[in-house]
Amino acid sequence: MSEKPANVLFLCTGNSARSILAEALLNRDGGRRFRAFSAGSHPKGEVHPMALEVLRDGGFPTRGLRSKSWDEFAGADARPLDVILTVCDNAAGEICPVWPGQPVTAHWGIEDPAAVEGANQRAAFELALQRLAERIEALLALPGGTDREELKAGLRTIGQMSRVNLD
Repeated sequence: MSEKPANVLFLCTGNSARSILAEALLNRDGGRRFRAFSAGSHPKGEVHPMALEVLRDGGFPTRGLRSKSWDEFAGADARPLDVILTVCDNAAGEICPVWPGQPVTAHWGIEDPAAVEGANQRAAFELALQRLAERIEALLALPGGTDREELKAGLRTIGQMSRVNLD
């Protein structure tokens, strides 16, 4: 990767939980190497309150986090993307827009903590955050200057890390 930060887009269907968690994590931990964004194919329009609570309690900045459409990142005038990572199986199976910049894509499936209700919901969000943190740590361990094919292989290997089980 070059001297400028790589633009990474985390995609999920609703852009209210997993992709928001991933955006916050990479923006905190990515230093000057990465700039993270998130979006959804069918955004909920608001960030899940438990996602915000878990992030705040973990010391993450939450200002500016919002649920938004992937349309903001598609089209000729959109910000060029270097990497697109889907974090939910539904988004991975959808037909995506044409992304400017021909980004590298991979799937990092994480089960939806927002699908868990009741007393276990917070634990589900914390577990999703932990699993995303493990994957982002592996991303940050990839060597700088990695060529496109090496990056794609590395991202896909990271995506195969143990799946989150929220049962």
